[in-house]
Amino acid sequence: MGPLGIALVGLGEIGRTAHLPAILRRHDVRLRVAVEPAAAQRARSAPLLPPGVPVVERLAAALDRHDVDAVVLATPPWVTPDLVIEAARRGRFVLAEKPVATSVAAGGAYAVLTAVECARIQVGLTYRHDPGMIALREVIASGELGPALLVRAHIYDEQRTADTAHSTLIESTLGHGSPVVHEGAHVFDWLRFLLDAEPELQDAWSIRTRPGLGAPNLVGARLRYGTAEVLVEFGWLLGALPRTELTVLGDRGMAVLDGRTFDLTVTTDAGSRTSTPVPDRATRSFDRQLDRLVGLARGATDRPDPSLDDGLRALAVSEQVEHRATAAHVPPRRMRTG
Repeated sequence: MGPLGIALVGLGEIGRTAHLPAILRRHDVRLRVAVEPAAAQRARSAPLLPPGVPVVERLAAALDRHDVDAVVLATPPWVTPDLVIEAARRGRFVLAEKPVATSVAAGGAYAVLTAVECARIQVGLTYRHDPGMIALREVIASGELGPALLVRAHIYDEQRTADTAHSTLIESTLGHGSPVVHEGAHVFDWLRFLLDAEPELQDAWSIRTRPGLGAPNLVGARLRYGTAEVLVEFGWLLGALPRTELTVLGDRGMAVLDGRTFDLTVTTDAGSRTSTPVPDRATRSFDRQLDRLVGLARGATDRPDPSLDDGLRALAVSEQVEHRATAAHVPPRRMRTG
């Protein structure tokens, strides 16, 4: 059996810096073609591609090739549904970046797919199977921290810098939803995986830190997963950012997962221990993700992990939080005295 033929769709930052290196590191896959409609991105990416790999503007041209077995979509969520459907309906296996749509309504487009087609679609909830995440799940399940837990997820990214092009890109992304829509797909999948329970939203809030933003750039919520209380915060486009981390606090101890490295520190009365998985988080996680896609395409498993249903479920929680948060957002009013 020859190498698995891959079409990489989208040569933006995540495509160039994460998906492409993961593809090139493997001996059992081959990048057959890349797809990128933007001329500037095609020119920027050309030196990174192996010799002889063509770059086309439309997915249809890649799917016309008989040497393409699977498609990796490093695309924004407002174009992803159409591309996933196109690839799946033409018999290809698909790895689609999260979130799989900008809203539950937009995600309804996937209803046209058959069960067989859905079974070929893996969603890029990349970090679910990171060793740090698995270790944290085991700590929680063991009861080492105690039976009643407070979980705090602080997700801060996309700092505002002097790079005006990047800031403009992120501001335009806000026009398609607040940070909880884009980052929540990961976080709510993590929480369901870690706590083995479905969420119940208690309340939520949002803030626009400056005028003119397409959506609030600070969003938070309180949820309950089984017996665990969960507080989440999401923030983009700030001049300075707090630490990104996931903290689990119980009567007997505390666990902290570093959001950048996924180093895990567990502290109890018995002392403190830190585990540092190797190699770096992006390398190991994108390699593991691609390994699951190869296994799916080669028949090593008959269920994508994570599945399209997993992606849509995480999107639904993100949207529920955003709706509650923005409904709760009331412009400040001057209080009357006397």
